[in-house]
Amino acid sequence: MGFLTTISPAEGVAAVMLLALIAYALLGGADYGAGVWDLMARGPRAQAQRDLIAHAIGPVWEANHVWLIIIIVLLFTGFPAAFTAVMTTLHVPLSLLLIGIVLRGSAFTFRSYDATELARRRWNRVFSIPSVVTPVLLGAVIGAIATGEPGRAAEAGGAAPLFATWLRPFPLAVGLFALNLFAYLAAVYLTLETDDPALQEDFRFKALVSAVTLGAVAWLVYFLAGIEAPLVHEGLSRSSWGASLRYATGAMAITAIAALWLRWYSVARLAAMFQAAMILWGAGTAQFPYLVPPHFDMVRGAAPRLVHQLLLIALGCGSVVLIPSLIYLFRVFKGHTFRADLAVASAAEEGPVNSSRA
Repeated sequence: MGFLTTISPAEGVAAVMLLALIAYALLGGADYGAGVWDLMARGPRAQAQRDLIAHAIGPVWEANHVWLIIIIVLLFTGFPAAFTAVMTTLHVPLSLLLIGIVLRGSAFTFRSYDATELARRRWNRVFSIPSVVTPVLLGAVIGAIATGEPGRAAEAGGAAPLFATWLRPFPLAVGLFALNLFAYLAAVYLTLETDDPALQEDFRFKALVSAVTLGAVAWLVYFLAGIEAPLVHEGLSRSSWGASLRYATGAMAITAIAALWLRWYSVARLAAMFQAAMILWGAGTAQFPYLVPPHFDMVRGAAPRLVHQLLLIALGCGSVVLIPSLIYLFRVFKGHTFRADLAVASAAEEGPVNSSRA
């Protein structure tokens, strides 16, 4: 209880934002990753892979965006100055990100109702290409904030820069890292979405490859952070908890790879989720107490203390409805695995429209 009393309401709201970001990466991020594998589906089981992806994300992908909405609302209400700095200096990638979310969601729905093969291929591209671009933009926004460039540009005033704050090596590297992380999570999750051995092997291989490339990109991000995001780099390198967090994250990565190698898919999923959560938690806490460094922290530009207190009360009341509802949603729609043979039989009997919705 003593630890909780030392946390200010503003810090509590910021912690909820970070937890919401982690939830969005673990759930919504995997949806983006599934779109990556949809784009890269090749070979005799390409359509079966796409049907599995549609089966996996179809019932829940819209609900996963609730975490992104929570982040935006809390930032706007609890830290208006930081919100203004982010939205003005990173207007271009955020607008493109929003367009990507709308495009992939619309295409995912439209391809389920368009009966022609040509149209289905077109909607597949409209769904999968934004699934690749949007995570890069999301990561670039997070990386740009960590560099402090948006905060410095907002503090300086004048015309907001359109590209200089995010078209830099570190933000783009974080964007590639986000893309790789989401693809990795999706591949791990998809091994448990089917009982077809061939499809499980397909996504097991994809998960192992993406796990290796994720490690390589992580080292690139860490190296560039020392140059462009020193606050984050020093927080992870010199803090009392930084080394422990890095070792724990590495242990989870090794556990996930070993579990994939041994085909212990449930263990691999749990380890991959902890790995991703610890990466994001470490990156977020490394720049504490800043929301948008180097000027906007938990005090400067924050809403009054009463606003944060009311936000925490609203979050507590809302979670009583939100969390059980999401758990029930997943229990209802994620309680059965995909069967490729049944999907093929359904396609043969009912035509291409229903096949696309398998």
